[in-house]
Formats: sequence, structure tokens, C-alpha cells
Amino acid sequence: KQAEKAVHQKKEQSKTKCRKARRRHINLVAEFNRRQRKNIWLETHIWHAKRFHMVKKWGYCLGDSPTEKSYRACYRAMTKHCLLQDLSYYCCLELTGRENELLKQLARICSIDTGLTFEEACCLSGRFEGSLNLYRADRYPEDMLGPITFIWKPRDGSENRQLWIWVHPALKQDMLRELKAIFQCSEPEEIYIPEPITTSVQEEKQMDVVLSIGKKRKKEDKEGEKVVPVKKIIGDGTRDPFQSYSWISQTTGIMISDRTMEILRYRLIGPLSHSVLTETLKAASLQTV
Repeated sequence: KQAEKAVHQKKEQSKTKCRKARRRHINLVAEFNRRQRKNIWLETHIWHAKRFHMVKKWGYCLGDSPTEKSYRACYRAMTKHCLLQDLSYYCCLELTGRENELLKQLARICSIDTGLTFEEACCLSGRFEGSLNLYRADRYPEDMLGPITFIWKPRDGSENRQLWIWVHPALKQDMLRELKAIFQCSEPEEIYIPEPITTSVQEEKQMDVVLSIGKKRKKEDKEGEKVVPVKKIIGDGTRDPFQSYSWISQTTGIMISDRTMEILRYRLIGPLSHSVLTETLKAASLQTV
């Protein structure tokens, strides 16, 4: 009788879970991927969604304004401490190839009359980031494409260089189309095939197998093995998942790669920004084989 009473108490305790626990999805990763089918989330989305009014723009879900009634906290961080902004929704285009060939073709879409160019010594060394306005090939001062920022990877002794161009998602397709035209990149190098997303119907079938009372439910497939959690979707809101993301030219040897959402970008503002970076980033020890 005492044993039956204990089992009965356990059953009653399991029903007294809070509403939030009862409604919790059994696989949060699969649920989050399902909610990102139309608008991609940034890595900091969960943090922002709890504190900001979210808007859907350019294929992303972005934090627009804080839920607080004043902006004093942000202003205080900018003036006295450190304010971090997530700019990962900016699109990153990577150019790889010989330095002289890159500079030769890039000179066609910019002009020294507007200021710095890709050939500026301080930027070419990779020490500083540059910014300029791009135009359609040989069309300056007409047909402006838009502003961009860029940074060169420091030299490693080879004649091949890497250049990262950061562009607003609204201008990405025009920029990418112009870069492929001047470098004659037409052949896709790699095509990304997204992994299948677990649907609600599939999840219901996987949850049919329930273990004994008192143990957590575990998702199993038809063979009785544990189901591997669905991985996060790779890509961005400005590109079709089945579209190629890398192109190479047989004539110039230049390769263009779309690194959007693969390279995260954060902006730190405030007098303590450098201190935050030095405390956060630790130099790795150099190991030689």
C-alpha cells in the first residue's frame, strides 16, 4: 500500500508542472530552425528578442528598439563604458587570388577622386579597415552601387591575397553581380544543399516511442536509435539555399565566395571597448610542428 501511494504521488507531481514547462518544445533546435524559414536569426537573437522590439527586414529578424522607455542605458554605455552592436546581418564577400589581378580589376569600380581606394598602403597591408563607394565598371561618376567597407588579410609571403568586402544586404545582389562580371566568374565552385528540417509530423512519429513512467521521453527513429538534433541552418536571408555560394574564373583565377553569416561582425563603441577586447580575447600559444 505504501508503494502504491508513492507511485500515485509521483504521478500527481508530474502533472503540476508550470505552463511554460508543459508547452516547451521537445527539440528547441528543430523549432528554432522552423521559425527561421523566412527570416534568419542572428547569433544574438534570443538575447535581443527578450529586450528589444523585433522587426523583419532584408530577410533577417533584427532588434529595432529597446523595450525600455528610455535610451539612457545605451547612452551611458557609449559615453562611459562599452556598447556592443551585432552587425552580422551585413553581407561578407570574399575575394581570393593574385594581388595584382585583384587591384587591376577593382580599380574599375572605384575612383581616387572619392578618397581612399583598395590600393591605399595602410589598408593594403591589412592593418586598417577601409571604406569607399563602388560604381559600375568604368562608369564613374555615374551608376553608383553604394558604400562598402573592406579589409585585406595580411600578407603571408604568397602572391595570393584575400579581401573581405562588407556590404549592406539591400545592395548585396548588385555588388555580387558586378564583381562576377569584372572578374569573369561564371562557373559555380560549390553549391550548398541544406539539411532537411524536422517537420512537426516527423516529430510526432519520433515521439511515439515513450519509455517507462518516471523517465524522460527520448526521441527515437525507426531503428530505435537516438535522433541527432537538427543542425542550425547555414545561409542568410539574401540568398536562395540551393544557390551556389562560390564562383571561380578560369581566365583570371579569382574566386568569389559568399561568406554571409559565416563570419560574424560586432561593433564596440565606448571608452572601455579596448579593455573589454583585451579581457575577452586571449592570445593562443604558437605551436610549431
